[in-house]
Amino acid sequence: MAPKRAKKRAAEGSSNVFSMFDQTQIQEFKEAFTVIDQNRDGIIGKDDLAGTFAAVGRMNVKGDELEAMIKEAPGPINFTVFLTMFGEKLKGADPEDVIMAAFKILDPEAKGTIKKAFLEELLTTQCDRFSPEEMKNLWAAFPPDVGGNVDYKNICYVITHGEEKEGE
Repeated sequence: MAPKRAKKRAAEGSSNVFSMFDQTQIQEFKEAFTVIDQNRDGIIGKDDLAGTFAAVGRMNVKGDELEAMIKEAPGPINFTVFLTMFGEKLKGADPEDVIMAAFKILDPEAKGTIKKAFLEELLTTQCDRFSPEEMKNLWAAFPPDVGGNVDYKNICYVITHGEEKEGE
């Protein structure tokens, strides 16, 4: 009975999860799923995970670790369940309001922007420091305005919703 319920839940959520990603992302997830599904039966199981870990050189993964990974799914891990699990992890990791609140702490005047120099100093000197290449990529994706201000609301939107759609 449990697999039927899991399939029904996966089917109910499938239209939602597929709308979370663009076609390129879905194709990349499909390729990853195919690599992990070592026996090509359409379901990721414990043996598939063990084979994948072995393929990347990690031979000492315990059976209970693999079992715990499999149990994170509501049922058999087919592609829809796999995609749903990634969607939940990505969506649930950093909700927009949490990211926005963090930026607002750095914006006491509530302008919706932060000075580029200040943000760059924070990102390159605190905690998980950004590399010069990461900073270059950040400014390419979110260029500051002529006054050197960065629109953090746009950054929050893209982090939580993905790239902006053309024409919006």
